[in-house]
Amino acid sequence: MIDIKRIREQATAVKENCVRKNTDPSRIDAILELDGQRRTLIQQVEDLKARRNEVSQRVARLKTQPGADQSETDQLIAEMRGVGDEIKNLDEQLRSIDAALEDHMLWIPNIAHDSVPVGKDADDNVEVRRVGTCSERTFHQDHITIAQRLGILDFERGSKVTGSGFGFYVGKGARLERALLNFFLDTNTMSRGYTEIIPPQVANADSMRGTAQLPKSADDMYYMERDELYLIPTAEVPITNYHRNELLPADQLPVCYAGYSACFRREAGSYGKDTKGFLRVHQFNKVELVKFTTPETSYDELERLVQDVESLLQQLGLTYRVLSLCTGDMTFGGAKTYDLEVWSPGEQRWLEVSSCTNFEDFQARRSSIRYKPDATSKPTFVHTLNGSGLATSRIMVAILETYQQEDGSVRLPACLVPYTGFEVIEVDQN
Repeated sequence: MIDIKRIREQATAVKENCVRKNTDPSRIDAILELDGQRRTLIQQVEDLKARRNEVSQRVARLKTQPGADQSETDQLIAEMRGVGDEIKNLDEQLRSIDAALEDHMLWIPNIAHDSVPVGKDADDNVEVRRVGTCSERTFHQDHITIAQRLGILDFERGSKVTGSGFGFYVGKGARLERALLNFFLDTNTMSRGYTEIIPPQVANADSMRGTAQLPKSADDMYYMERDELYLIPTAEVPITNYHRNELLPADQLPVCYAGYSACFRREAGSYGKDTKGFLRVHQFNKVELVKFTTPETSYDELERLVQDVESLLQQLGLTYRVLSLCTGDMTFGGAKTYDLEVWSPGEQRWLEVSSCTNFEDFQARRSSIRYKPDATSKPTFVHTLNGSGLATSRIMVAILETYQQEDGSVRLPACLVPYTGFEVIEVDQN
């Protein structure tokens, strides 16, 4: 949630930001109208309370004065009952306006940082750097063909058991998946200073609002109506909300977590997109990196976050590129986002495997996560950041397609061998 003062003072700029982030700006006018009504009501309530306090003191004085006119006292008391009723009525109006105002505010996207390129969609993203070469070897097959031949992934039975967009990891495929997760967790916690955390895989509505999944992305999430809980679309949700309504010690910032979870996404808007195999699934595994830091250091932390993810891709030996997302392709809550994409030799295209985002204080305002810069300062909101470090499904695609051999086997990156216990996945050897 952005600061309402910014809307009051920079309404035109906030509207322009809405347009650049493909969001209807009309709510800004409604917010300004409600905010004006709210401020008027608050002033009226304060004036009435001041009047009531003044009269209460006068009544107290009259009661102590010998020979005071009782009728005057009774009249003042009756007047104050009316004032009390009026205050109650105004308070009810105020609660109604506050609810309407919050509803509108929840739909206003975060302000894009000045360094974010302006654009309408993914075609306007800017490539920052590229590492490796895009292989075009003729024997490269896609990951589905490779996985079927090796017997390590089973999407047909996944569809039978659950539905489209789900799959089974089998034999060495399951071990490779587990190896990826352990490699990501170990590297981030042992070499990069993140604290490992295993979060719940369901979250309540307050948590979803806190990280801005609600109300914007309600249609993309699985909801359990009986329990009023959501399957998490990413560990970002529970890990960020781990510190909801807390005051963090300034001398401990940045606080950095690496957490594994399964992720569940309905992908309601994926109609017409390529959904075969692991390119777009409803359930996948991911290690999420989350940071809580100060406003002064958050953009340095963003660059470090990207470097941490790049290190994983470099150790895996995958060709990748880093993109600076334009305003029209950024997330609703992001202030600045870098996407990291790996090259898929079988698909002959780039696949997103991580988004690293600085939310500034957008999530912290929704979740009330603050810190005190020093002993004499008032509490202020932290900046939150997160990024995938990494999601496994498309990494699995890239590994199978990049490291396939002409004899049909797949030779694994050296960094994974200590975790798998084998170097090669061969046909009929699961």
